[in-house]
Amino acid sequence: MEASTQPNSNAPRLANGNGTANGGAATANGARPTFPPTKAQQYRLPYRPQPQPPPPRRRRRRGCCCICCLWLTLFLIALVFLAAIAAGVLYVLYRPQHPTFSVSSLRLASLNLSAADLLTSRLDLSVTARNPNRKLVFVYDDVAISASYGGVTIGEGTIPGFAQGTDNTTVLKTTVSSSGRSLDPTEASDLRKRKRYPLEIELDTRAGVKIGGFKSKRLGIRASCDGIEAVVAKGNATATTTGSAKCKAKLRIKIWNWTI
Repeated sequence: MEASTQPNSNAPRLANGNGTANGGAATANGARPTFPPTKAQQYRLPYRPQPQPPPPRRRRRRGCCCICCLWLTLFLIALVFLAAIAAGVLYVLYRPQHPTFSVSSLRLASLNLSAADLLTSRLDLSVTARNPNRKLVFVYDDVAISASYGGVTIGEGTIPGFAQGTDNTTVLKTTVSSSGRSLDPTEASDLRKRKRYPLEIELDTRAGVKIGGFKSKRLGIRASCDGIEAVVAKGNATATTTGSAKCKAKLRIKIWNWTI
């Protein structure tokens, strides 16, 4: 019996990647058949970017900064402590005392007002400066002196700078004057009416301390002297003061743009 040479039409066919059989019939336009979308494709959620994790903290650098701040604080505390000890030792060794000032005499040589309210005046005064310390020398810059009555400046002058030795009393003589100073009409009228003038003398300077070869930084000093009364006499007599006046001295420390 002869074997049949006709090919078997029911032979299995290999399937391709799209699930269609190789050699299967194509669609009318030559494209492969499509399948309906799956359930996951129908309800696809929008894309949301995931938040980035925070960068790791630089604990090492922060720790170094904290250590540096701690050491700096301890260093400043140590400096303050040593300065306090040094100040205490100096105080025990030298017993420093502040200088004193007083106006020992004042002579009003002239005080004239013109019709245009221009003031011309001259005051001859003596200022006594005393250094009560036995081991400290005071070194002064130029001393600016002003005399005023009721807030009105009568005259101004300057005493050259000087050094005052230990346990020393120095008498400083100077002239305080005004030449053609313009006054307010009210101020000029008040000056014309008065015969006695309660004056205030003010001294401004800078002073430092010298101990052997050491010189300290110079600080501002302001001394205010009141209780002085200048009397205007009649005729050609000149005005004089009644008694002397002590001055209250205080330090003036400048911090940046402020003076206290």
